[in-house]
Amino acid sequence: MYVVKSPLSDADLKTVSDALQGALVDLVDLSLVAKQIHWNVVGPRFRSVHLQLDEVVDTARLHSDSVAERASTLGVSPDGRAATVAQSSGIAAVAGGWVKDVDAVQHLVDALGAVITRMRERVEATGDADPVSQDLLIGITADLEKHHWMFQAENG
Repeated sequence: MYVVKSPLSDADLKTVSDALQGALVDLVDLSLVAKQIHWNVVGPRFRSVHLQLDEVVDTARLHSDSVAERASTLGVSPDGRAATVAQSSGIAAVAGGWVKDVDAVQHLVDALGAVITRMRERVEATGDADPVSQDLLIGITADLEKHHWMFQAENG
């Protein structure tokens, strides 16, 4: 079997691998949570929240692919399986059934806040170990922070 060899030291690779895997899990779960709420949101602001949720899904899916490919580039096998995501995500679960628009917005504020907190920890952890991965995580964090701001403003 062909295995990609990383240019990073073993210690740096471990740090970066953990950061990328954690980011992958959070992004996959964020896309699932946002899509679940997207399908079930109801209320006077249905349309605007519904469309805004799809923007988060698109961002999370795009970035999850970038994170997984960065891990592969470094010789680390990414793991986005459902069981892995369920076991290690930092996002609170979504209850089943209809979700009032105001509750949908608050859930996204909380979910994005949790992911951003963890992303910022990963940004800090990867700075010396791999500035390339750190740069990727910085860009992702900036995009998530923009969504966080917009959802907070939605309930302003």
